[in-house]
Amino acid sequence: MNKLAKKEIKDIVIPADKLEYLQKELTNVREDFIDNKYVQEAITVLAAGGLRSTIGSYWNAVVDDLRQKVIHRSIDLFNKEINPKREIKTYEDFQNYVTDYDLIDGAYKIGVLSWEAHKLLHQARETRNIFDGHPDSSDPTLFKVFNLIADCNRYILSQDYPLTIIDVNQYILTMDSDSYNKHEIAVEQAFTDLPLIYKNEMTNRLFTLYIGDNASTRLKSNIEYSYPILWKVIPKEIRQQIGKRYDKLLVEGNSDIISEANNLLTLVEGLRYVSKASRNILFDPVIRELEENLDNWSEEGRIVQKLQRLGSTIPPELIDRFVAAITLSYVGYRGGSNQYSRTAFYSNAAAPRISEMFEKFDNSSADSFIETIKTNKTLKSRIRTSAQLNRLRTLGDILLNKPEIRKDTIEYLELLVDVDKTKKFYKTLG
Repeated sequence: MNKLAKKEIKDIVIPADKLEYLQKELTNVREDFIDNKYVQEAITVLAAGGLRSTIGSYWNAVVDDLRQKVIHRSIDLFNKEINPKREIKTYEDFQNYVTDYDLIDGAYKIGVLSWEAHKLLHQARETRNIFDGHPDSSDPTLFKVFNLIADCNRYILSQDYPLTIIDVNQYILTMDSDSYNKHEIAVEQAFTDLPLIYKNEMTNRLFTLYIGDNASTRLKSNIEYSYPILWKVIPKEIRQQIGKRYDKLLVEGNSDIISEANNLLTLVEGLRYVSKASRNILFDPVIRELEENLDNWSEEGRIVQKLQRLGSTIPPELIDRFVAAITLSYVGYRGGSNQYSRTAFYSNAAAPRISEMFEKFDNSSADSFIETIKTNKTLKSRIRTSAQLNRLRTLGDILLNKPEIRKDTIEYLELLVDVDKTKKFYKTLG
């Protein structure tokens, strides 16, 4: 029989098969970590039957690996998350100023540990405190030792180093250079891997730089490219924070800054996160401008482009006016020309954009469309001619392709687009 199996220390006897099993688990770590001095020490003391010392040595290995991974990941972010009494700069600083509890919590917050690993490592920490930190405690069982070793191996010592988090300052400097890599997957990976605190910092920093007057055109161009990618991976809370910043800018009244902020937020459809009062201030004058410039084709094209850029988060009280204005623009009017054989006249620049707007209509907007058809005198007058009616039917067909439209709305739209029921449709106009 194996001599180690016969060795008895304080009545602890390790059977040969159990010893072999434990020693095998001790080597179930990353290849680059197998020679770690704490792991080797654990193997040695286990062979001598020292279960208590095995726990202590193995926990030292875990702490060592966790410190190294935190340093690799981002020591700057660790400081921000833990806020220690003294800034951590070196490995030795961990020994002097960071408890094991804070080390595990900090590692979890910056993405070194998963939620499950975070919970189980705290359990392992308690096991170490009881059986290695308090000599008067009872002797640990083989099962307790094996459990600790298996959990530590699975969640930390067998795991590769995490990705290094980008340095926000350095990343922004790179964005203002010719070396910035505009590869969507690379940019998305850089942003996705950021912990929440860095996503918040990056989102706000880029917003501040973009609306300021010191950013180069190159940096602004790269922000325009990357901000929509960043916007996709940030939580609603950060988006709302940017929305509140926009509300404040609108009140302050600096038109140049508001214009830049508007440009950036329209890229990401971010105006949905600003207050309704702010959206009223944005949409009302543009809708009024379109109402006052109907049939002025060049102006319609310009104004409809502005409306489209503002997005689809129109305040409810402006929906009816908005829908009526773009419907009239799209339908156009009947006319004649020595140059053209057509009788339907409308803005070629505005029409395709209006089609795209209709594709984003919800039920409320669809209801406003039907109400416009039934009540708008100008529209009712114009669709008495076939060319204008056909253009109105085109808008109806767009809405019919939307599966979320309500049944009663669908019934009226089907009446509108059915050529064989034209007379019946006209009767609904009064």
